[in-house]
Amino acid sequence: MARITAFILIFLILWLQYHVWYGEGSLQKIEQLHKNIADHKKQNAQLKKQNLRLKKEISLVRNEPKILEEKARENLGFVKQDEIFYRIIPAEIK
Repeated sequence: MARITAFILIFLILWLQYHVWYGEGSLQKIEQLHKNIADHKKQNAQLKKQNLRLKKEISLVRNEPKILEEKARENLGFVKQDEIFYRIIPAEIK
């Protein structure tokens, strides 16, 4: 009887150890999840900064006609009437 009890206890200990190290909620997986959470928090912080910058830019474009004109010239190539547009193409570096 003592041998069967000892065998069952050893089996349970080995089974629990397997699940602690390699199972569904293993220490390795938990550590990986913590790393993923940290990476996502870092990415969220960067996206929040980018969103804030874009909100400021939108506010400026809506409220400042000069900024709107500058963005139209820069991004869309708009020119005023009687203006001449020059496009400078850099030479290839050999």
